[in-house]
Amino acid sequence: MRNWLGDDGNWIVAGLAAAITVPLLSFAAGMPFWIAAIIALLVFAGLVILLAPRRLFESLDFKRIGSGRVAFARDLLEAAVPFAERLETAGDAIADKPAAAAVRHLAEIAADVFRKVEAKPESANAVRRFLSYYLPRAAEVAEGFAVIEAKRVPDPKQLGEVRGVLVKLEEAFVHYADSLVDEELGTLDTDLRLIQASLKEDIGR
Repeated sequence: MRNWLGDDGNWIVAGLAAAITVPLLSFAAGMPFWIAAIIALLVFAGLVILLAPRRLFESLDFKRIGSGRVAFARDLLEAAVPFAERLETAGDAIADKPAAAAVRHLAEIAADVFRKVEAKPESANAVRRFLSYYLPRAAEVAEGFAVIEAKRVPDPKQLGEVRGVLVKLEEAFVHYADSLVDEELGTLDTDLRLIQASLKEDIGR
């Protein structure tokens, strides 16, 4: 399972380390139990902090971008995470290889959109409909395919209809992912025309 926005793995690792520390110090090193317990507690607290998952947008300059834009982007991404996880889970549950590959591709595109929005939160509005509408619907469609497929006698017509919707969803996913790239290009076309005009004026071509 992809780590969309971090997880609680730091608590698990810290707990295991603390659980190992107590018997190791008490029996192997002969240390009093209460001292070993205190040291284990310190190990636990230290690892929880040290291994804490990275927070969204933590490396960005909030003053330059604006805290409002960052908050808007964070809310969009956090609301979309459950649907992205459901989409990925559905892809793993589907036995039909082409359909499973299509769903996994949707999850990969979604992950790409997540990365781009985190890198540039001011672009979140461009993919607002993608995150709040198309991603949730894609998760539902993928789960629906898995449910139909699980029947003893799956309806080929139903499966075919769902495959068709997955193809159209892929087009929508690609459209929104590319819209973020187009936004990055910004005024490139205008800049190119200005450069070409300057070159023609200065060197005649």
